Amino acid sequence: MLPLLFYSLICIRITRRRLRVSVKVHRDHRCRPMPVSKVRRPSSLHLLACVQRGSWEATCKPEGGETMARDKLYRRVVEEEKTRVTYVLLSAPWSVLCYYAEEISLKAPLEEVPQTNLHWSKKVLDKLSIPNLMAQDVPNPPKDYYTCQFRNNKLERFLGSENKDTFFTNTQRHQILYEILARTPYGVMKKGEVGIDRLVAEKVFTAAYPLHEGPFKVAEGQVDPCSLSMRQILFRYWARWACWRKYQPLDHIREYFGEKVALYFAWLGFYTGWLLPAAIVGLLVFLFGIWLMTTDVPAKEICNSGGTFIMCPLCNICTYWNLSSICTTFKAGLLFDNGGTVFFSMFMALWAVTFLEYWKRTSAVLAHRWDCSEFEEIEERPRPEFTAMAPMTLRNPVTGAEEPYFPQHRRFNRTITGCMVIIVMLSVVLIFLMAIILYRSILSIIIYRSKNSFFIFSAGRIASLTGSVLNLLVILMLSRLYTFLAQVLTRWEMHRTQTKYEDAFILKVFIFQFVNFYSSPIYIAFFKGRFVGYPGKYHTFFGIRNEDCGAGGCLIELAQELLVIMVGKQIINNVQEFVFPKLRTWWQNRKHNPHGGNEQGARKKPTLMPWEKDYKLLVCEGLFNEYLEMVLQFGFITIFVAACPLAPLFALLNNWVEVRLDAQKFVCEYRRPVVERAQDIGIWFNILQVICHLAVISNAFLIAFTSDFLPRLYYRYTTEGTLKGYVNFTLATAPHSYAENQTTCRYYGYRDPEGHLLPEYYQLLAVRLAFVIIFEHVVFFIGRLIDMMVPDIPGEVEVKIKREHYMAKEALAENQVRLMISKVLRLQPGKVRST
Repeated sequence: MLPLLFYSLICIRITRRRLRVSVKVHRDHRCRPMPVSKVRRPSSLHLLACVQRGSWEATCKPEGGETMARDKLYRRVVEEEKTRVTYVLLSAPWSVLCYYAEEISLKAPLEEVPQTNLHWSKKVLDKLSIPNLMAQDVPNPPKDYYTCQFRNNKLERFLGSENKDTFFTNTQRHQILYEILARTPYGVMKKGEVGIDRLVAEKVFTAAYPLHEGPFKVAEGQVDPCSLSMRQILFRYWARWACWRKYQPLDHIREYFGEKVALYFAWLGFYTGWLLPAAIVGLLVFLFGIWLMTTDVPAKEICNSGGTFIMCPLCNICTYWNLSSICTTFKAGLLFDNGGTVFFSMFMALWAVTFLEYWKRTSAVLAHRWDCSEFEEIEERPRPEFTAMAPMTLRNPVTGAEEPYFPQHRRFNRTITGCMVIIVMLSVVLIFLMAIILYRSILSIIIYRSKNSFFIFSAGRIASLTGSVLNLLVILMLSRLYTFLAQVLTRWEMHRTQTKYEDAFILKVFIFQFVNFYSSPIYIAFFKGRFVGYPGKYHTFFGIRNEDCGAGGCLIELAQELLVIMVGKQIINNVQEFVFPKLRTWWQNRKHNPHGGNEQGARKKPTLMPWEKDYKLLVCEGLFNEYLEMVLQFGFITIFVAACPLAPLFALLNNWVEVRLDAQKFVCEYRRPVVERAQDIGIWFNILQVICHLAVISNAFLIAFTSDFLPRLYYRYTTEGTLKGYVNFTLATAPHSYAENQTTCRYYGYRDPEGHLLPEYYQLLAVRLAFVIIFEHVVFFIGRLIDMMVPDIPGEVEVKIKREHYMAKEALAENQVRLMISKVLRLQPGKVRST
């Protein structure tokens, strides 16, 4: 094995090919990548490169000259199971940096701008003169600038252009070098054999990564904070558990990891902060439910009924039972089914709308602060894989540049094919859902036949709980399978930019995950117990009687399902994020140091260089899974919040842990990812908006058709204004033909003794439908008012944008004047001399 490192460090493994990575220097001194050649037998690796500083320097010859740089490369040979590892560090000369900086539309500074505070809470606390426990002084804050797109012909207009070593930041150098490597073809372009990512995927290279800025741990003793590296600053002021209540240093995160990673942590922190009021209100509603347990009239009637209400069997082989036996379960149901949940549902719907509106403002502030406001519309370049495989070129109407093009009708046909695959996978999810429904019914029958009094009493609860756990396992298994299929389909669809590629991939996966995670809660909330029938005329499914809600009602079963899926998934994810990286790091170190446990081998072990230490870190897997986890959580706390007011509290506790776990992964356990720019959180925002609308509809139907709120309200209105006798009102009497041994039993329903629906059923149905319509219209109307009242872009940001555009225009105009003067001087040299 012969891995090799390039740009700020990349490790390449040579297996069955001899690769020649070359950079050819033309007359204009622009270094351009050349195709990678292949030979039949493996051989030593040759790297032809222009490198810039120190021991890595190699001269760039004009007019097509090439210089072998392999003699200048640092090489450490590590014997690992008959393998050899070579590390190569690459950087680019000034001319290459300038050429590609203009090519990929990097922003350059024009004028320094005073730093503004990102946290609204800090402004409020400062005005009120209240100590801010969340504030901290983070050293070496990155400066903020007015910027415009870099142009090599007006270099002198940019701040710091006189210092070629510091003008481009480390992250910008990473972007440029990665752009060169990503565009380099190494085989047949029509087959997509282009770019470093493909070579890493094919195991030709073992890794490709920028270097971290030294170790993250700080030396013992007193150290000047300003002397710390950016990685050490992020560890001390962000990734440690002691920073759980501090503001995140977002500018530092952006400076080190790039805009895309910084926007994720900005959104996660913003979302976690907004969960605090929702968690407090939800906890108060839950405490109100506890108080209601001791004062509720129907609960007292059930607990004191004794043998008054003999209930019909819950299954074909079950026996009669007393309603008083569910006293505890019924009271527990009041924790989630009470009048406070109506208020909380409306509160959460408006909370979600307001949260998204204010995040839109925050996103606009960050996009301008980090020079990404026009990234997607103007600056974003086509994907390297798309560039290599596109069958034709077309002029970009915005930039005027000739760019690769893929016909829309062909992409549409491929997208339709992908939709067919999605439909097939959704069908698989529904098949598993029906299997779990049958499992619960069959398990209940088995438990009743066991004749064990302890299990028989809890048969329905055992079947429901084990079914929820089994459903969670099925969900996690199908998620991995479909994510792989979605990656293949999205790559095949040939999307032009990385943003469009990611949006298409995210949409596919989320549609599947939405059905995968929410199908079971939706079934319990809106379908379970609706098609049961009545004694003597029960409906069946594959010969088995349809599932009915448990003795405590469907809402408590829904709360149980939500807690198992949501909290269970959070626990599993946090364990994976905390334990798995450490286990993988241990295994990777063991793999690279097979003699690590041998004392003699340990003594001979040389001191590792920084690139070797980074090579042993884990590969950053991107932000998709992190966003997906949070967006699914957002759906749980909004779509089904009427059934579980504690959901925001569990989400808040999870997110406090999640921020630190993710921070530690990026700072301590991951290789440094390639910097990626982003304007916002992408299609995730549109998904969150759809979830908000679904939450309003879902909670309206939950309160109207699943909760006891409206039946209780209707009973109060049609009687003396109390709930006395409410239990008897909700119970129907089984037909005489169903009675066995002259035993009359009761069941939940609004029917007469012959099984016909009563007028009260239709009156209550009208009330329920009216509530849904009124609830939806009121919440949507208030949400629309909030949308109109909160501007998407703050006024101060609009002023800064106009100022920046003006300065960029002035810089361009001044440069054009200089060009005209120089042209005149060249055309009239004699007149100039005489003058």
